[in-house]
Amino acid sequence: MMLSGMHTVADIFCCCCGQIIGWKYESAHEKSQKFKEGKFVLERGRIVDEIDFSAEFCAEGCVSMSDTDDDDDDDDDD
Repeated sequence: MMLSGMHTVADIFCCCCGQIIGWKYESAHEKSQKFKEGKFVLERGRIVDEIDFSAEFCAEGCVSMSDTDDDDDDDDDD
């Protein structure tokens, strides 16, 4: 139970240290809260500034820079 009503959530955790850093809304039990489904909340206070970029990690559903539409600029007829 949350302040905005009953929700089913899943924890989001750091792949490096295992610390829980937020949650994802799996389902909302009230119609007025259905817009939250699939969205997530990250708690800033649980995320540290020190990041080891040499370690590999995977975040499901993330978009890489190669997935952007930068190639559209090559179609100019100037």
